[in-house]
Amino acid sequence: MDYDVLIIGAGPAGYVAAIRAGQVGLKVAVVERRYIGGMCLNWGCIPTKVLLESARRFHKLKEIAEFGIDGVVVDKLAFNWEKVKGRSKRITRKLTAGVNFLLKKNGVELIDGVARIGTDRSVWVGDRRITAGQIIIATGSRPKPMGDAFLDAPVVEMERLFEQESFPENIVVTGNHVSTVEMAQFFRLIGRRVTLVTNSNYFLDGLDAYLVEEVTRRLASDKIELIKEGYPEKYAEGHLVVGDKKIKCELIVNCNSRKAVIPESEAPLQLTDRGFIKTDDRFRTNIDGLYAIGDVTGKSFLAHMASAQGIHVINTIKGIDAHFDYSTYPINIYTTPEVAQIGMTEERIREEGYEYKISEFPLSANGKALIENNTEGFIRLLSEKRYGEVLGVQIVAENATDMIAEAGAYLKGEATVYDVANTIHAHPTVSEIFFEAGFDAMDRAIHK
Repeated sequence: MDYDVLIIGAGPAGYVAAIRAGQVGLKVAVVERRYIGGMCLNWGCIPTKVLLESARRFHKLKEIAEFGIDGVVVDKLAFNWEKVKGRSKRITRKLTAGVNFLLKKNGVELIDGVARIGTDRSVWVGDRRITAGQIIIATGSRPKPMGDAFLDAPVVEMERLFEQESFPENIVVTGNHVSTVEMAQFFRLIGRRVTLVTNSNYFLDGLDAYLVEEVTRRLASDKIELIKEGYPEKYAEGHLVVGDKKIKCELIVNCNSRKAVIPESEAPLQLTDRGFIKTDDRFRTNIDGLYAIGDVTGKSFLAHMASAQGIHVINTIKGIDAHFDYSTYPINIYTTPEVAQIGMTEERIREEGYEYKISEFPLSANGKALIENNTEGFIRLLSEKRYGEVLGVQIVAENATDMIAEAGAYLKGEATVYDVANTIHAHPTVSEIFFEAGFDAMDRAIHK
């Protein structure tokens, strides 16, 4: 046997699993045909957040006079796309180098090529046959193309966005996922006319309805036209056709659903109805000794979930039998302001039959938010009514995606609103909204 564990794919699921395998003393190798870090590190999570941060700062500079800073000629401000791309590449290279260092540090062998799964716990990479005690598929996903009707249309997908030399005036972003909203706002913040085309039945699926309404309101405030009647039908004469609507556009950004990248296998892999690899609650496939994690399973398309699955599956291989908890993973939207959610939605709470209470505290009453001129947003705390257990937390704020981790700790510890209220937060900080919401849940609101 060549390795204890062989991993196919070096994205957030694969490389984290490899590092953890090395840490616990397993002989491990990773087969990767393109880039260490996968979609997330090279085109998705990191690069797109670089774009969003640049756009946010560009937009915020227009408010700089409010902070007593004179001399900035707002009308002369320009968004330099080439410099933004350069910064994104530098950050990506730095992070990729870090991942490569960690793989080497933990004794992980990198094998360049395309993997084909053989029999008897083997994998073929070219003419080389590699055997392993356990094999993990972490090949990720790719965007679904828009179809034959758009072969001649100006369509770009996230993987190709950074190849654009510039952006036209009229842009359509299509899709249902959080990235759709992020990209729509990005283009709007840099001064483009933006239309977001989505399907109302799937728009931001998994997000609390209250937050969906908030995001929708924000899109309207940003003057982003939202069309929820369905999907694009065709492109003709510079217009995208959606139902009875013709939308002027010179670029279509495809943020539609993704499909699994499934490696070739001599033994047939069992798939779900949606075309993803079917696994049990331990991420085991129908083939003995073969696991699947990350996007390829279709259970989540979030990098942090993929990484958590990578750690979990190595624990399983080492004999640590633990349940993978899907209930406490955060959903983040990196807009301005950011949107974050963790735990149960209000819809789910009602379905479960809980008597519950909603406590909300606005950023407009928070000192730090006022100092930073970031007063748009709130915290929304959902708790069980009788004993006060925290069931879910939702935040709209400038740094909501960072603050939501505190809520995760409350959920993991089965904390109550009394625990939240009595957690001392430094003043002035935006995070003080937690204890404010906690006291509000006890009907003892301090600043409300």
